Amino acid sequence: MSNMMEIERKFLVTGNGWKNEARAKKISQGYISKDNQCVVRVRSKGNKSFLTIKADRGDIQRLEFEYEIPHEDCAMMLDQLCGDAISKTRYTFDYAGNTWEIDEFHGVNDGLIMAEIELDTPDQVFEKPDWVGPEVSADERFFNSYIAEHPFSTWGVSFGDLVSEFQAKE
Repeated sequence: MSNMMEIERKFLVTGNGWKNEARAKKISQGYISKDNQCVVRVRSKGNKSFLTIKADRGDIQRLEFEYEIPHEDCAMMLDQLCGDAISKTRYTFDYAGNTWEIDEFHGVNDGLIMAEIELDTPDQVFEKPDWVGPEVSADERFFNSYIAEHPFSTWGVSFGDLVSEFQAKE
């Protein structure tokens, strides 16, 4: 069991300099419940499974409770309670004293690649690798709960166009 304040920033990935050195795990996840204030997620990650509750606390902060659950329970919840599950490969990459998680989405979300970094404080200074593109932390389209309901393949935009859209805003 864990309970903590999650402080996370998300970015689009514009290069692949991370891929050869990163550690990879396959992830399937789905959402039992989701609204603007709270989501309940089940996730199979490698040979472990988790039930997670995230509550919005504004900006890039969320209260998070995560519990390991039996893999069979997770599989049943994904199949019977979640609708369309997200499939992705999560790569973990250490850079400048921080751990980055890069999610390469598959299936109906193929082509979407995002990087996340978890911080200790919202204003923590960190160094970005050169493959990290524009920040999308505040855009709900890049929340996994949104992607589960609105797959990237239905957005009508290429990944390159998304990168350009956010770069123009910076």
